[in-house]
Amino acid sequence: MFISTAYAQTAAGAGDVGSGLMSFLPLVLMFGVLYFIMIRPQMKRQKEHKAMVEALSKGDEIVTAGGMYGKVTKASEDSLTVEVAAGVEVRMQRTAVNQVLPKGTIK
Repeated sequence: MFISTAYAQTAAGAGDVGSGLMSFLPLVLMFGVLYFIMIRPQMKRQKEHKAMVEALSKGDEIVTAGGMYGKVTKASEDSLTVEVAAGVEVRMQRTAVNQVLPKGTIK
């Protein structure tokens, strides 16, 4: 008369398998969005820069990472010699090249 009916509940650790999977779904979606918005474009840019640096040869006009314009006079496996002014040559790493300019840009 004074005792109400008790109902059993599931144990905290014995939850539904679908519930556990649904809790990881936002994490998986966030990683997917992060990959397509940040990681993939950065990898594409790195690949393009690497191809550009490998294709550098004598006579190419470039802009360095420091903002200097110059013309490649010598190219070795890992470095370049760049003429930045008449009679002034600078030796630098290939990776320091930011951009290859069209021929005739530097006069």
